[in-house]
Amino acid sequence: MKERELIEYVARMLVENPDKVSVKETHGASVTVLELHVDREDMGRVIGKDGRVANALRTLLRVAVQDRRVVLEIV
Repeated sequence: MKERELIEYVARMLVENPDKVSVKETHGASVTVLELHVDREDMGRVIGKDGRVANALRTLLRVAVQDRRVVLEIV
């Protein structure tokens, strides 16, 4: 499973409006940036208290993709 698909799947399970979840992937020379877009009402569910859910998503990405750098931005 690609990292974009992984983040999209997990985010869809967390939010109340899964049809408004999208992930944009941008490749750079040494880093891949994933932009996670969710409905404004679901932003708190994806970020979590003190950013715990967002940090868990980033940790999940780090474990899934060990050979290169991937950055997750929640937009």
